[in-house]
Amino acid sequence: MKKFAAAALIAATAATAANAGALVDPIVEPAVIVEEAASSSSAGILIPVLLILFLGVALASGDSTPSV
Repeated sequence: MKKFAAAALIAATAATAANAGALVDPIVEPAVIVEEAASSSSAGILIPVLLILFLGVALASGDSTPSV
């Protein structure tokens, strides 16, 4: 009977330790995503506008000396 009681005690202890605690979801920190800021859409049009501006100035200045 002592062996049976000892086996029952060991089985009860082992079963309690195996089921101790509850399943808890791990705490996971969210990943930090760094997104680069999009460049302004007007940056691509800057060079053509300056080219048209300089062309207009060159045509407007032309040869302004009066002919004699």
